[in-house]
Amino acid sequence: MTTSTNQPVVAVHPVQEITTTTDSREILANARRDTEQFGLDKTLVVDVDAHHVELDSWPEVIAAIDDPVLRDYGEQIMKNWPQAHHLALSPHMPGLTFQDVAGRVPHQASLAEHVPPGEFHRDVTLVQRAMDSMAIDYQVVFPQPMLEIGLHPNPEFATALMTAYNKWFTNTILGKDPRIKTMLGLPFENPDASLDMIRAYHDHPDVIGFLVTSQRHIGVHQNQYIPVYAELERLGLPIGFHAGPTWGDTMTSTMNRFTGVHAMSFVTCNMTHLTNWLLNGIPVRFPNLKTIWIESGLAWLPFMMQRLDHEYILRTSDAPLLEKLPSQYMRDMFYTSQPLEVTDFDLLQSTFKAIDAENTLMYSSDWPHWDFDLPGRIMRLPFVSEQGKRNILGETARKVFGPKLARPVSA
Repeated sequence: MTTSTNQPVVAVHPVQEITTTTDSREILANARRDTEQFGLDKTLVVDVDAHHVELDSWPEVIAAIDDPVLRDYGEQIMKNWPQAHHLALSPHMPGLTFQDVAGRVPHQASLAEHVPPGEFHRDVTLVQRAMDSMAIDYQVVFPQPMLEIGLHPNPEFATALMTAYNKWFTNTILGKDPRIKTMLGLPFENPDASLDMIRAYHDHPDVIGFLVTSQRHIGVHQNQYIPVYAELERLGLPIGFHAGPTWGDTMTSTMNRFTGVHAMSFVTCNMTHLTNWLLNGIPVRFPNLKTIWIESGLAWLPFMMQRLDHEYILRTSDAPLLEKLPSQYMRDMFYTSQPLEVTDFDLLQSTFKAIDAENTLMYSSDWPHWDFDLPGRIMRLPFVSEQGKRNILGETARKVFGPKLARPVSA
C-alpha cells in the first residue's frame, strides 16, 4: 500500500514484539487471568523447573573459580577476546542456539530487561517477577547453558565451573527470598567432588536436592557413584536428572532440523540414564532415594514401561537385583510436567494413568524458555481430579522435598 505521494505506509503491528529486553511481567501479563480463574493465589504452587541465564553473570562465575591458574585462563579469555566475554571456558555453542530463532520467543537468550539497582543481584528480582506473575509459592531455579556442562571436552574444567557456579549461586542468589530454591548441579565427572558438594551444601535451607545434568556420556550405574547415591539417601535428599538438547550425539548428528533435535535429544538422554538406573537395580539398592526425571516431557514413559517390561521378562538374568517389573519401579519415581504434550488428550490421559501422575507428577514452568507452561495448563486438564491438580501443582513437591517446603510462603 502507498500514499498519493507514493511513499510507503509503515505497518503498525497490533502485538508488541517480544525481545530479550521485554519485561517478564509484560510477557506473563495474561497469567493473572489464570490466577483469578482458578484461585491459584490460594493454592500451593511449586515450580520444580525454572531457569535463569547465568551467562549474563558469567564474569562473576569465573571469578569464583578456586584454581588460580584456571581462573586466570578464564579472565584472560574475557580480556583478550571480548566476543567471548560471557562464554570463557564454557562449552556453550552460540552459533547453534536455534531455540532463540524461527519466530519463537527469544527472551531466554538473555534476560536483558531493565532492573533498577537494588539491594540484591538482578537475578533475584527477575525470579521474583516470574513468581509473582505466575502465582508461584516456590520456584526451583537451575542454570541454563550450564546444563550442557556434561558435554564439556575437559572434565577438569567442567568440575571447576560447576563448583564455581554453585558457590556463586548460593552466595549471591539464594537466601535473599525464601521462595527461591534450587537443586544444585553435581560435578558428575568427578564422584569425589560430587560427594564433597553434597556434604558442603546439603544443610543449606534453600538447597532442596541435587541434580545431574543428564546430557552426558557417563553410565550413572557405575560403582564409583554408589557413595553419592548412598549419601543422598542418608540425608533424605532427592536426585534429579535434567535433560537437555545436543546436536552432537551419534543419532542427532544425522538430523537436519533443530525441531528433530529438540524433540529427541531431550528425551533420549533421560531414557538412557533411566534404563541403566533400573536394570542395574539402583532403586533396589537405595529404596528410599527419591528420583526425579526433569524436562523430558511424558510421552516417552509408557513406551519405556512397556518396552523394558517386555525385555526384562525375556531376560530376567540381565537384571538380577530387580524384585518387580521395571514399570513398577517407574511408578515409584517422580516426573516434571514440562513440556506437557497436549496434542492428543486420550494419549495424555493414558500416560497419566500409566505413571500414576496424580501422585508422581510435579508442575514445572521451564520459564523463561520459549515453550514454557503456566500453572493454568494443569488446571485445564479435564481428566485430572481436583485433588490430583493440587498434588501436581504443589502437594507432591512438598512430599518429595520435605521440610524445606513445609508450607506455602504466602500462608
